[in-house]
Amino acid sequence: MIAIVDYGMGNVASVSTAFKRLGYEVVLTDNVGELEKASHIILPGVGSFQAAVKEISERGLKEPLQRLAKEKPFLGICLGMQLLFTEGYEGGTSQGLNLIPGTVEKIKTPYLLPHIGWNGLHIQPGHPAFDPFQDKHVYFVHSFEARTEKEYLVASTEYGSDIPAIVQKDKVYGIQFHPEKSGEVGVGILKAFLQEVK
Repeated sequence: MIAIVDYGMGNVASVSTAFKRLGYEVVLTDNVGELEKASHIILPGVGSFQAAVKEISERGLKEPLQRLAKEKPFLGICLGMQLLFTEGYEGGTSQGLNLIPGTVEKIKTPYLLPHIGWNGLHIQPGHPAFDPFQDKHVYFVHSFEARTEKEYLVASTEYGSDIPAIVQKDKVYGIQFHPEKSGEVGVGILKAFLQEVK
């Protein structure tokens, strides 16, 4: 069973549908007991870093999510990926889940923000499960990006500067784009995550 964390700020319906298409049982929940039963945990998110941290903390989810991310495969999507990092600066300084070292800052680009649209993926060496997605296009909607060390980078995209698109540390993965809106490529990337991390 896959648990999608429902903290009031996620595109949970379409994310849920994407995993169901792959044949998985899915539960949407903010209940820690349900999360503990899951084989994989998915943290989606749409909105601001600061508001998301507040919601997660008020629902008593921050420490359980930090603990469970060490025990089972964990995937952050869009804002959910940004929440994996140490600190975010959207709407002031807020502390993230600190599952991957780094910060979340406004995208440095000469282009207009938010970054909306289809961009190609540049897969880094050493991630064979994601090699089939080299130069494939996926759908982004965001104004903030992760700043982290190269060792945590699985894939990047280019929008006036290099932007982390997929990150990973141990069993924790993050996807900046919307796989659930990226057609067969997006579904394939979710499948690669599910098969890669046990």
